[in-house]
Amino acid sequence: MKKYIAVGIGGVIGALARYGVGQLFQPTFSTGFPLATWLANMSGSFLLAFLTMSVFRMKQVSPLMISAVGTGIIGAFTTFSTFSVETLQLLRHQALTMAFLYVSASMIGGLLVSFVGFYVGNMLYERGMRKEGNI
Repeated sequence: MKKYIAVGIGGVIGALARYGVGQLFQPTFSTGFPLATWLANMSGSFLLAFLTMSVFRMKQVSPLMISAVGTGIIGAFTTFSTFSVETLQLLRHQALTMAFLYVSASMIGGLLVSFVGFYVGNMLYERGMRKEGNI
Protein backbone atom coordinates (compact mmCIF):
# COMPACT_ATOMS: atom_id res chain seq x y z
CA MET A 1 0.00 0.00 0.00
CA LYS A 2 2.88 2.38 0.79
CA LYS A 3 4.24 1.99 -2.73
CA TYR A 4 0.88 2.97 -4.28
CA ILE A 5 0.74 6.08 -2.12
CA ALA A 6 4.36 6.99 -2.94
CA VAL A 7 3.77 6.53 -6.68
CA GLY A 8 0.54 8.54 -6.41
CA ILE A 9 2.26 11.44 -4.66
CA GLY A 10 5.09 11.30 -7.19
CA GLY A 11 2.52 11.23 -9.98
CA VAL A 12 0.89 14.40 -8.71
CA ILE A 13 4.28 16.13 -8.61
CA GLY A 14 5.19 14.92 -12.10
CA ALA A 15 1.82 15.85 -13.58
CA LEU A 16 1.98 19.35 -12.11
CA ALA A 17 5.53 19.80 -13.41
CA ARG A 18 4.41 18.61 -16.86
CA TYR A 19 1.49 21.04 -16.80
CA GLY A 20 3.91 23.84 -15.90
CA VAL A 21 6.17 22.99 -18.85
CA GLY A 22 3.09 23.00 -21.08
CA GLN A 23 2.15 26.45 -19.85
CA LEU A 24 5.65 27.81 -20.42
CA PHE A 25 5.97 26.44 -23.95
CA GLN A 26 2.46 26.62 -25.39
CA PRO A 27 2.41 26.18 -29.16
CA THR A 28 1.38 29.27 -31.06
CA PHE A 29 -0.49 27.33 -33.74
CA SER A 30 -1.64 23.74 -34.29
CA THR A 31 0.97 22.86 -36.91
CA GLY A 32 3.98 24.11 -34.94
CA PHE A 33 6.59 21.89 -33.30
CA PRO A 34 5.20 20.54 -29.98
CA LEU A 35 8.10 21.89 -27.93
CA ALA A 36 6.57 21.38 -24.47
CA THR A 37 5.99 17.67 -24.94
CA TRP A 38 9.35 17.21 -26.63
CA LEU A 39 11.19 18.99 -23.79
CA ALA A 40 9.32 16.99 -21.15
CA ASN A 41 10.08 13.71 -22.89
CA MET A 42 13.74 14.52 -23.54
CA SER A 43 14.44 15.75 -20.00
CA GLY A 44 12.52 12.82 -18.52
CA SER A 45 14.41 10.32 -20.69
CA PHE A 46 17.74 11.76 -19.61
CA LEU A 47 16.76 11.96 -15.95
CA LEU A 48 15.39 8.42 -15.70
CA ALA A 49 18.48 6.96 -17.40
CA PHE A 50 20.79 9.08 -15.24
CA LEU A 51 19.04 8.13 -12.00
CA THR A 52 18.87 4.47 -13.00
CA MET A 53 22.62 4.32 -13.48
CA SER A 54 23.58 6.45 -10.49
CA VAL A 55 21.24 7.15 -7.58
CA PHE A 56 18.93 4.14 -7.98
CA ARG A 57 21.93 1.76 -7.84
CA MET A 58 22.91 2.92 -4.36
CA LYS A 59 21.91 0.63 -1.57
CA GLN A 60 20.84 3.66 0.50
CA VAL A 61 17.93 4.42 -1.85
CA SER A 62 14.80 2.53 -0.91
CA PRO A 63 12.67 0.71 -3.49
CA LEU A 64 9.80 2.91 -2.33
CA MET A 65 11.71 6.07 -3.30
CA ILE A 66 12.76 4.54 -6.62
CA SER A 67 9.10 3.83 -7.45
CA ALA A 68 7.96 7.27 -6.31
CA VAL A 69 10.55 9.05 -8.46
CA GLY A 70 10.86 6.71 -11.45
CA THR A 71 7.26 5.64 -11.95
CA GLY A 72 5.51 8.48 -10.14
CA ILE A 73 7.31 11.73 -10.91
CA ILE A 74 9.11 10.90 -14.15
CA GLY A 75 6.33 8.63 -15.42
CA ALA A 76 3.74 11.37 -14.99
CA PHE A 77 6.06 14.06 -16.33
CA THR A 78 6.82 12.31 -19.62
CA THR A 79 4.01 11.51 -21.98
CA PHE A 80 3.91 9.11 -24.90
CA SER A 81 0.17 9.56 -25.33
CA THR A 82 0.47 13.31 -25.86
CA PHE A 83 3.34 12.71 -28.31
CA SER A 84 1.10 10.31 -30.26
CA VAL A 85 -1.90 12.64 -30.35
CA GLU A 86 0.22 15.65 -31.32
CA THR A 87 1.78 13.65 -34.14
CA LEU A 88 -1.67 12.66 -35.39
CA GLN A 89 -2.82 16.29 -35.18
CA LEU A 90 0.14 17.39 -37.28
CA LEU A 91 -0.70 14.71 -39.85
CA ARG A 92 -4.37 15.71 -39.77
CA HIS A 93 -3.39 19.29 -40.59
CA GLN A 94 -1.14 17.97 -43.36
CA ALA A 95 1.98 19.28 -41.66
CA LEU A 96 3.89 16.24 -42.89
CA THR A 97 7.36 17.73 -42.59
CA MET A 98 6.70 18.90 -39.04
CA ALA A 99 5.24 15.50 -38.11
CA PHE A 100 8.30 13.73 -39.53
CA LEU A 101 10.62 16.15 -37.73
CA TYR A 102 8.74 15.68 -34.45
CA VAL A 103 8.75 11.88 -34.62
CA SER A 104 12.41 11.78 -35.67
CA ALA A 105 13.53 14.30 -33.04
CA SER A 106 11.55 12.45 -30.37
CA MET A 107 12.79 8.95 -31.18
CA ILE A 108 16.41 9.77 -31.98
CA GLY A 109 16.60 12.49 -29.33
CA GLY A 110 15.05 10.27 -26.65
CA LEU A 111 17.51 7.48 -27.30
CA LEU A 112 20.41 9.90 -27.47
CA VAL A 113 19.62 11.71 -24.20
CA SER A 114 18.95 8.33 -22.52
CA PHE A 115 22.36 7.12 -23.68
CA VAL A 116 24.00 10.28 -22.33
CA GLY A 117 22.09 9.89 -19.05
CA PHE A 118 23.20 6.26 -18.73
CA TYR A 119 26.79 7.19 -19.51
CA VAL A 120 27.00 10.17 -17.15
CA GLY A 121 25.11 8.39 -14.38
CA ASN A 122 27.32 5.31 -14.62
CA MET A 123 30.46 7.45 -14.70
CA LEU A 124 29.42 9.32 -11.54
CA TYR A 125 28.38 6.10 -9.80
CA GLU A 126 31.68 4.38 -10.56
CA ARG A 127 33.63 7.47 -9.49
CA GLY A 128 31.76 7.44 -6.18
CA MET A 129 32.35 3.71 -5.74
CA ARG A 130 36.09 4.19 -6.36
CA LYS A 131 36.24 6.95 -3.73
CA GLU A 132 34.57 4.59 -1.26
CA GLY A 133 37.01 1.81 -2.20
CA ASN A 134 34.30 -0.49 -3.54
CA ILE A 135 35.81 -0.77 -7.03
